[in-house]
Amino acid sequence: MIPRETMNTSIPGNTNMMLSRLSNGRRNSRFEKGQIIFSQGEKANSIFFIVSGTVKTTFLSETGKEAVLAVLGSQDFFGEECISSESMRINTATALTPATLVCIERQTVLRAIYDEPELSVSLMNALLMRQAAAVEDFCDQLFNQSEKRLARALLKLARNQKPDTLQDASISSVTHETLSEMIGTTRSRVTLFMNKFRRMGLIDYYGDPNAKGRFIIRKKLLSEQFMLS
Repeated sequence: MIPRETMNTSIPGNTNMMLSRLSNGRRNSRFEKGQIIFSQGEKANSIFFIVSGTVKTTFLSETGKEAVLAVLGSQDFFGEECISSESMRINTATALTPATLVCIERQTVLRAIYDEPELSVSLMNALLMRQAAAVEDFCDQLFNQSEKRLARALLKLARNQKPDTLQDASISSVTHETLSEMIGTTRSRVTLFMNKFRRMGLIDYYGDPNAKGRFIIRKKLLSEQFMLS
């Protein structure tokens, strides 16, 4: 059975209200589609919260092979490695769509952990949930076939768009190539499975199956009654 929902690794509660308390050491930044926010190996000196838009994080191996680690949406955060002293960026973050982010400097984050109990607890809870989600992703890669991994990746994308409801989710700027990098298979197999999902009424395209990165995840996929054969 495909789970109805995946782990929510965003900061719970009124994020904007909590972030507004951090008047110093923060700034709003706007990134265009395809713009790199930070690169793997750079010094990590800030954490980012997504106000709007979509961001992907990727990892580049020593052999030059790139893998998509996550596709993040509104209320998600990334760059948390800055909390560690003398830390480096462990991945590359890129805007998949135009994105508005709140960038908070490391020292401000550390000060908030001590001075803002509500934000501190929320951040630690989200970090623990993210760690659990990473273990879940690892088990998914080990034990599930690529078709089920794709269904799970689509569930995550839908949750980014519609975190609190079982409604159709409109997805943009996530191509079959990106999906293949997310689940560790070929683009042709992703296309095969996406066509199957479309016939089953689980997804749909904006009139053209070749529309680059634009499709709809139907709420049928989100139902816990749905069984993937």
